[in-house]
Amino acid sequence: MTALVSDSAADLAAFSQEAPGPLAELAAAHGTRFILATFVDMNGKPCAKLVPVSAVAELEAGKLGFAGYAAGLIGQDPQDGDLCAMPDPASFTPLDSVRPGLALVHCDPYVDGKPWPFAPRVILKQALARLAERNMSAKAGAEVEYYLVTKDDDGVLATADAKDDGAHPCYDARGVTRMYEHLTEISDVMNGLGWGNYANDHEDGAGQFEQNFDYDDALVTADRVVTLRYLLNVFAEQRGMVATFMPKPFTNRTGNGLHFHLSLWDADGGGELFPTAGEDPHGLGFSGTAYSFLAGILDHAPALQAFLAPTVNSYKRTGATSTESGATWSTNKASYGGNDRTHMIRVPDTHRIELRSGDGSANPYLAIAAVIAAGLDGLDRQLDPGAPCGPGERRLDAATLPPTLLHAMQALREDPVILSALSGSEDVGRYYAAAKETEFFQWHNQVTDWEVAQYLTAI
Repeated sequence: MTALVSDSAADLAAFSQEAPGPLAELAAAHGTRFILATFVDMNGKPCAKLVPVSAVAELEAGKLGFAGYAAGLIGQDPQDGDLCAMPDPASFTPLDSVRPGLALVHCDPYVDGKPWPFAPRVILKQALARLAERNMSAKAGAEVEYYLVTKDDDGVLATADAKDDGAHPCYDARGVTRMYEHLTEISDVMNGLGWGNYANDHEDGAGQFEQNFDYDDALVTADRVVTLRYLLNVFAEQRGMVATFMPKPFTNRTGNGLHFHLSLWDADGGGELFPTAGEDPHGLGFSGTAYSFLAGILDHAPALQAFLAPTVNSYKRTGATSTESGATWSTNKASYGGNDRTHMIRVPDTHRIELRSGDGSANPYLAIAAVIAAGLDGLDRQLDPGAPCGPGERRLDAATLPPTLLHAMQALREDPVILSALSGSEDVGRYYAAAKETEFFQWHNQVTDWEVAQYLTAI
């Protein structure tokens, strides 16, 4: 099924007179009583209205309005007109495991009958359309890392599983077993939805987990990341826990990553574009297309961090020098190598790249859209990434990633390709950069415990 989106107010008006559409049919087939009509703002906050199936025709007709300024960072002021949520029936997700009769559908915000250029899902769809103009499509996988914690009345975080306190808990069978009910409930939901959950593991930090699902078309995967975050939040809360994707919730533990596995495909069904069928100058089994796409990402890496690491806290993760486990698992250099997790880009096989500099606060729609723009620029300029780093090797000429959110926004402003990656407009990129700079200074203006300890009686 295709998304029910229109390009004009007249189309929306005509659509409202049609018979019940695919979304109504899906709701009836699944016994759905209420639908969460969902979109995210640029920060990734899930915004929704709970729509009874008796009103699904209004939803399908684009009549469900939101006050965009109230929703969050999405390019609106209080005086602006409604964001109208246009549902994509292909994203219909039954959530009877959350509440009987509940379903979720991802929506594309429209304003005055046109796709809203500040809406993250709209931005990704436009990036994928640029790929389609070249007869290409993108597939993506995502590794969603998170911590399960509790928070006391003073705001102090603790590991939800008090026995999970070791310095090297990664893959610990006992830690997974103690969280069996939580992990298996999420797994069952993912598999019931056809996502193909294939692994659930304890990650590197005490209290940290990851639950994997199969790769799919880039838009489908981005939708699933948003849905999974919602599910993790809901199910954790039901057990008295908090699921957090915060990049660095604990100073001494590994941060939360959101690693993307990306590949390009022939849009006409001709197969993968990354494996080489001929010469391979760098020995990784890649085609020229793959190397140029990869090179574009490396070339724009500093600006890409504005979307891959979009919070103040992100840079506590990439700037970490050590953790209890002995490794940070996050890079601060724009380098690439083979099956080596110390680089920004890992090449585990001939079919994909793994982009490892994204963290748990990344908006999957914006992150993938920006990376596609960088990769396409690499293709247009026929860039070559140079030789990959060998195991443990570091390239001295590799660009250093931004040390703070403010530096990332400066890099974004200075990179016209990535600045215009959002809906093809520098205005959208500048709006995002300004908001994130404000976020940085709001944090910077707070007096912290560290400052009091460091300076109170220093002079």
